[in-house]
Amino acid sequence: FATDVGKGQTALREVVKLAIDAGITCPAFSAALSYYDSYRRERLPANLTQAQRDFFGAHTYERVDKPRGEAFHTAWTAHHISSAGKTYSL
Repeated sequence: FATDVGKGQTALREVVKLAIDAGITCPAFSAALSYYDSYRRERLPANLTQAQRDFFGAHTYERVDKPRGEAFHTAWTAHHISSAGKTYSL
């Protein structure tokens, strides 16, 4: 199965590119291609999702350049800074 999918990915990419160039939506094909690309990556780029969660809910995030389990939180705006009880200049 993996071999067949690997062989077909070039054709799928061409179909998605042609559809995009023609202004034709192909949500299932493009989503399948995105899923395939993300599934075969060792590390996924989830940094935007983590930043949004941190901004809206004061969640923390991990950094890939620091030891696993070390949490970080960023004061994104003056509101975030004042609610943290700290004084900074923006």
